Amino acid sequence: MHEEEDDHTINPEQLPIFKKGKEIFDLTSKITDLIADDDDRMLCNYKEFMLEDAAMLTVKVAGAEAADLYDIRMENATIIRKAARDLMTHCSGLEMFGFKETQYLHLIREAIEEYRLLFIEWVSQFDQWNYTIDRWGLFNPPGVGPHDHDPDDDLT
Repeated sequence: MHEEEDDHTINPEQLPIFKKGKEIFDLTSKITDLIADDDDRMLCNYKEFMLEDAAMLTVKVAGAEAADLYDIRMENATIIRKAARDLMTHCSGLEMFGFKETQYLHLIREAIEEYRLLFIEWVSQFDQWNYTIDRWGLFNPPGVGPHDHDPDDDLT
């Protein structure tokens, strides 16, 4: 792992939110390993969904850090939020479909709550003024609309 790639770019692997996301993935992987390949098909599907959602918690942090632009960072943050919430829902699904080792699911839930708090701090540090106008209107900083004139258009 690199401490810093240059003076302005932090290696995402050094961020607390990335480290917690990796911890959640490892934990999810260990818990879902308790689902045998020959278990109920629904349980096996949940296993795949959970691993995919848990992976998003690091992958999309890295994507947001690489992009740097506010709208791209917010888009990645939205995917992270959805993945974390889906992971929580999948824990309940496992319980409903007969997963026998439910005593471990609270570990995922607790880790996601810790992740949520790190997420709030991480998002609050996004630079709202480093943006391109999101013409879809979802991820513009406050006061910027999808139909606003982009001063960069005057440069061409």
